[in-house]
Amino acid sequence: MSDPNLELQESGWEELRREARKIEGDLDVKLSSYAKLGARFTTQGGGYVESGSPTVGSSRSWKSMEMEIESLLENLLDINDAMSRCAAASAATSVTQKLARHRDILHEFTQTVWIMLCLPDLIAIPAP
Repeated sequence: MSDPNLELQESGWEELRREARKIEGDLDVKLSSYAKLGARFTTQGGGYVESGSPTVGSSRSWKSMEMEIESLLENLLDINDAMSRCAAASAATSVTQKLARHRDILHEFTQTVWIMLCLPDLIAIPAP
């Protein structure tokens, strides 16, 4: 006979993994779109100027996309935390390995977002 608590934990784990994979995919798409949008801008005089023909609301798109990326990253962090709690209740090695992979992905996205969103601002600041 199967343990209903174990089945509930496993279904919760799988639901969290599905959600994590969905957010990871969404982040990948958003970061790619953000990079394409960023390629249209160049730095000039300590600020960003759009190269080529400007589009209406492009700066709003830029900021909106940054906010969406940050929100997705926060959601992924929350999901990873929930997965950690689930994994702590499970003794399965496969769960631990999968959790480690999702943590690696979160770490990679965090580094990428930091580089894309924060580093350009730090580079654009003129030295005193």
